[in-house]
Amino acid sequence: MGAPTQPELDAIAARCGEALLERGWRVTTAESCTGGWIAQSLTSVAGSSQWFETGLVTYSNAAKINYLGVNPLTLEQFGAVSEQTAGEMAAGAASKVGADCAIAVTGIAGPGGGTEQKPVGMVCFGFTVQGRAPVTVTEIFEGDRRSVRAMSVEFALTRLLAELA
Repeated sequence: MGAPTQPELDAIAARCGEALLERGWRVTTAESCTGGWIAQSLTSVAGSSQWFETGLVTYSNAAKINYLGVNPLTLEQFGAVSEQTAGEMAAGAASKVGADCAIAVTGIAGPGGGTEQKPVGMVCFGFTVQGRAPVTVTEIFEGDRRSVRAMSVEFALTRLLAELA
């Protein structure tokens, strides 16, 4: 399975928007390795201002702490690329901006930066919906930096739809 095209991502984003609009909910994103691509996909949908709250690109650990409230001890103990951090990113984003849902993503898109324990392509996701505890998941994607990032965006949007079901 190859990386999705932008039109494919936009189509999934439109379905997310429909689901959010039906519920009268707003979503926020907290992105690291995707650099705002999830927010870009969501806001490419006409009318997204009715259900998209904000997008935060928190690439550094300091940004994760200062803007999302990620606990420095979480980063120290588990690292920036961890389900623990992704969960705190999602919860913090939703809380800070008052959104009903949040998508958080942190990972190693490559080509460098990977280790045996955390290889290139490892991406951790956090999702929170309506104040529920965050749901976290880790995926490992194959391919170059662009492919890893595109597959991360696709996974995040598809999983948001599942969380909204």
